[in-house]
Amino acid sequence: MPGNTYESGRLDLPFVGHCTFAKSPVCLDWDRIDADVAILGAPNDMGTQWRSGARFGPRSIREASTLFSFGHAGAYDHEDDALYLTRDQVRMVDVGDADIVHTDMAASNANIESAVRKILENGAMPITLGGDHSIHAPVIQAFEGRGPIHIVHFDAHLDFVDERHGVRYGHGNPLRRASEMQHISGMTQLGIRNVSSSNRSDYDAARAAGSDIMSVRDVRRLGTQGVLERIPEGRAYYITIDIDGFDPSIAPGTGTPSHGGFTYYEVLEIIQGLARRSHGNVVGMDLVEVAPAYDPAGVTPILAAQLLLNSIGFIFHARSQRSR
Repeated sequence: MPGNTYESGRLDLPFVGHCTFAKSPVCLDWDRIDADVAILGAPNDMGTQWRSGARFGPRSIREASTLFSFGHAGAYDHEDDALYLTRDQVRMVDVGDADIVHTDMAASNANIESAVRKILENGAMPITLGGDHSIHAPVIQAFEGRGPIHIVHFDAHLDFVDERHGVRYGHGNPLRRASEMQHISGMTQLGIRNVSSSNRSDYDAARAAGSDIMSVRDVRRLGTQGVLERIPEGRAYYITIDIDGFDPSIAPGTGTPSHGGFTYYEVLEIIQGLARRSHGNVVGMDLVEVAPAYDPAGVTPILAAQLLLNSIGFIFHARSQRSR
């Protein structure tokens, strides 16, 4: 967040200045990232099977995030009686985008993986803005050697297709690819529902790989605490969020909307619960499948930006509390 206050310096309204995530400083030298959080764009939607457009997701989320980047020092939450996103809790930079080579999925994935590795080597937590969900595979591959990692996955779809007509790295494959990696210890997949992209054998394979699959109705029946009790304690958690996990009534801007989805707080409270665990730590996040062309009102990227900023605030506020 900028260092200015309301009383001094520029007012720096959302529509003023350069459009980085939450108006964070830019760092394009990936060998010298000095921050707690690095925001990376991965604007690749070559993995989509129906409606493309998520390549513009990172740009739209960055623009929406300026709404939450006024020049005050932190964000006070009266329900928690806590101040989040203060500069002494979290230093955030925007490192730009991984280079996407049109029609070359392998090269694009290699560039995404390399960018995330650079962020991790510099000791920052990567927050990656998709792009379609195929970007999760190279992002989580970059955590090789940093496991064991438990993936917490919010989505309408299981994304556990193995291979169709030679396609192994589309947006229906990323959680299957992640499950094959040695540093992934398990998964909790939340929101999976209705007519989906996976068949019964994919569900069987996911469960055999150690995945705990819950629908939106399962989550509502269990409640936040019941869901958290099913997520293993004491792990490194990586959170991957497909915006179509939310109901299209609040997130219409996506290529594969699915009715019956989550509301905002259903997802946010689970993330906050993970962040508050005394044993365990959130080590990275991605948010994917925002396709702004399908949402003229622009509410989907605003939802994405608000969710990410609140999540970052929860994660680093909890870390600062534990360090005391």
